[in-house]
Amino acid sequence: MSKSAAGSGTIRKKTVTRNGKSYEYWEGRYTVGYDSGTGRQIQRSISGKTQKEVARKLKAATAEIDAGTYTEPCRMNLGEWLTVWEADYLGAVKPYTVASYSAIIKNHIRPALGAVRLDQLDAGTVQRFYNGLDLSPKTVKNVHGVLHRALSQAVRLGYIRFNPVEACILPRVEKKEIQPLDEAQTRLFLDAIKGHRYEDLFIVVLFTGLREGEALGLMWDCIDFQRGTILIDKQLQREKKKGGTWIFAPLKNDRARVITPAPFVMDLLKAHRARQQTQERRALDLWEDTGLVFTNELGGHLSTVTVYNDFKKVVKALGLPAVRFHDLRHSYAVAAIRAGDDIKTVQGNLGHATASFTLDVYGHVTDQMRQASAARMNEYISGILQNRERGV
Repeated sequence: MSKSAAGSGTIRKKTVTRNGKSYEYWEGRYTVGYDSGTGRQIQRSISGKTQKEVARKLKAATAEIDAGTYTEPCRMNLGEWLTVWEADYLGAVKPYTVASYSAIIKNHIRPALGAVRLDQLDAGTVQRFYNGLDLSPKTVKNVHGVLHRALSQAVRLGYIRFNPVEACILPRVEKKEIQPLDEAQTRLFLDAIKGHRYEDLFIVVLFTGLREGEALGLMWDCIDFQRGTILIDKQLQREKKKGGTWIFAPLKNDRARVITPAPFVMDLLKAHRARQQTQERRALDLWEDTGLVFTNELGGHLSTVTVYNDFKKVVKALGLPAVRFHDLRHSYAVAAIRAGDDIKTVQGNLGHATASFTLDVYGHVTDQMRQASAARMNEYISGILQNRERGV
C-alpha cells in the first residue's frame, strides 16, 4: 500500500517479523536534496504506528525543507550525546562542577533516558522522568540543570531543533531557613569556644562571613596587616572522586575579592600567627610549610569534616543543634545589615555575584529593619500629637 502525501513524499505500510512475531507500522519517505556527485536523490524516512501520525511528521519535515529550516535527524541516543558532551564541551567548567555533572549523569540521567534517541526525546518523557525521581526538589533542579545544559548545546549544533526540557515543570524548592546567631547566642558561642583548637577559625568566619572552604584555604600571603585587608582568591576543596586529593579550587563565582575586616579580626590573626610560629619551632623538621593560616599541629591543612564535627559538638552543647557551620556566615551578614552596612557592601564582603541575590537571602532582615523604623516613627508621631493635644 502506498499513498501520495500532497506531493511531498510517500507513505506505505510495512511489516517486520521479529522472533517469529509480525509487527506492522507505517513508513514515510521524503527527499532532502541531491547528491552532488551522482545527482541521485537523498532520501530520509520516518515511521509511526498509524498512517495519520506519519503523514503529520512527513508534512512537518517537508515544510521545513521548503522553508530552509530543516535539520537532519540525529541518530545518537541521549547516552551517546552525553558522553560526547562530557568529553568535548566542559573544558571551561571547574573540575569540581564537572565531577558533580558526571555523577548526576551516571546515577540518574543515563539509567533512565540514555537509550532514548536524541531527536525523539520530548518534554513529556522528561517530565515523567523528573516526577519519578525520589530526590529532594533541589536535587531534581540540579538534574534538570545538567540535562538542560547538555541539550542546549545539542540545539546549538543543530542535532535537535529545540530543547524539550524547557517545557518541563520543576518541583518547588523550599528555601532552608537560615539560623543566624543573635547577640545573646553569639556571646554564648564565644564563651563556649574559649581555648578550643579551632577558636580562631570560628571567630574569623563569624566576623568576616568567609565560606568554610575560603577560610581553610586562606594563606598568610593574602593577609595585608599594614592595610588591614584580606584577599580571598581560592578555596580548599576535596576532589569529587574516589581517592580525591585536597586542592585549591577557584571561588564559587570565580571572582576574587578584598575585604577589610574589623581591626579586632586583624589583631586576632596577628596573635594566631605568633602562636603558629611557636608551633613551628616546636615541630622542627616535622612542620609542613603550607603557608596556610589555619592548620593542624604540624602545619598541614584542616579537614572540613573534622572542623564541621567539632563545630556541631559546640552548638549542640549550647542547645542549638539546628545551627550549621554556614550559619556563622549568615550571622555575619545579618549583623552587618543591622549595623547599617548597605547591601552592596555586604554583597562584596560575602562574595555574592549580585546584590539582588544578597537581598533575596537576607531580605527578611531588611523587612524587619523597615518595620522597626516604622514603629519608631509611629512613636514619634504619637508623641507629637499628644503634646499638641496638651497644648505643649
